[in-house]
Amino acid sequence: MSSAFQFYVTTLLIYAGVDILAAWGLNLQFGTAGLLSFAFIVFQAAGAYTAGVLALGPQTDNGGYQHYIGGYALPFPIPILAAMAVGAVIAVPIGLIALRRLRSDYQAVALLVVSIIASSIATNETELFNGAAGISLVPHPLADQFGGDLLTYQWFYVGFTAAVCLVAYLIVHRVTHSPLGRAFRAMRDNEQAASALAKDITGLRLLAFAIGGALGALSGAILVLFIGTWAPSAWLYPETFVLLAAIIVGGTNNSLGTVVGVLLVPIGFAEGSRFLPEIGHPGLIDAGQWIAIGLMLLIFLWFRPQGILPERKHRYANDGRLVTVLDELAGWLRRSLALIQRSSR
Repeated sequence: MSSAFQFYVTTLLIYAGVDILAAWGLNLQFGTAGLLSFAFIVFQAAGAYTAGVLALGPQTDNGGYQHYIGGYALPFPIPILAAMAVGAVIAVPIGLIALRRLRSDYQAVALLVVSIIASSIATNETELFNGAAGISLVPHPLADQFGGDLLTYQWFYVGFTAAVCLVAYLIVHRVTHSPLGRAFRAMRDNEQAASALAKDITGLRLLAFAIGGALGALSGAILVLFIGTWAPSAWLYPETFVLLAAIIVGGTNNSLGTVVGVLLVPIGFAEGSRFLPEIGHPGLIDAGQWIAIGLMLLIFLWFRPQGILPERKHRYANDGRLVTVLDELAGWLRRSLALIQRSSR
């Protein structure tokens, strides 16, 4: 296997891991809790910026051409952990604004506006994260340990990303198959019924938003430490729709289905278009990607809305006992009614 091909494969695998982490976070918000989070890319950007400015040294270390807050050169993995914390924390004020009193359709609009506002602030406030140019020269974690061997480092980062994905999968699986996950699904399916059963709807929304935001920030941190740069052009709001399409195609509230959707939509379409011959004016192929993704999404919504791997029905150990008790109770009521009817004749 040539070095160039290995470089391409490792880069593709890292991007796939980053997209899978982000899609799991959005799936937890949308697929499990029923929150239309059109501002999800903001969490990924927050994680990327946080990890970037914490890994970068002071502005003077890079010639002073970049202007950003922070610049602490903290050791690995502190920037990643801090990025996750920031992703979870910023979910609270955003959630209080957009999720507390609004229905799902208005939630989507409000969150979309939040995404546009955040992108505009990052672009125009040059002292925050260097404006439209973004931050660059973010150091690669543990790169010094490999003595400049870029290919070996790429494979190391693939393993690191895979390990993070495995831990994230175990956490997401644990959450979705716990009583908390049942509460999320109850809120998604019937909010009024969940509220009648004394479930704190606002608290559940904020918790789902925070967990998903932490996963989104984690994906952004891993990506910026790999590519070494991040700018507002990398986190426009259409990126959220790509992840949403991957979740719908793969299967909502199904972690493995989300992986399939990511491999088909952001990875398959984005990479497949690179091998198409140049036709028409420049940019036509890129525009065709969005058309193809939109058509695929419409086809699945029309013919298979449950996705490739549908949401699994959750069965619990006590279900059989509960059904037996209810059957016995129903039989006792029928017998009692029959006795009352006979005695009244």
